[in-house]
Amino acid sequence: MDDSPQQETPPPPVDSPNSRQWITILHISALAGFLLVGFGQILAPLIVWLMKKNEVPGLDAAGRNVLNFQISWSLWWALSWIFVGLFGCLIIPLVFPLIILVAWVIYGVLGAIKASDGVLYRFPMTIRFFN
Repeated sequence: MDDSPQQETPPPPVDSPNSRQWITILHISALAGFLLVGFGQILAPLIVWLMKKNEVPGLDAAGRNVLNFQISWSLWWALSWIFVGLFGCLIIPLVFPLIILVAWVIYGVLGAIKASDGVLYRFPMTIRFFN
């Protein structure tokens, strides 16, 4: 019996323009978080993923990756505001939510750019909820 950790093999690059388009839409749909404050950044990619994961090659893996990213960064966002609440009398904690917001947008756009190139982008600081 092998007790070594399982290595996750990345899926091959997506070559179909239709697949690339849907995976890019999946990434961009997370920006719905600006419109549907609260859980829009999770609900929009979840809806795209559930609708198209069996039809579009590569979208299942990308969808799990995007949802892991959105849930993780939503947790980091909430923790940053808890940190602000606890240490709000200091100036430095007020910067953390802004840094997380800017990083979230940058990584989301970077993921969409990589998706349009047919590459599965692995987001940093992401907890693997879906494997």
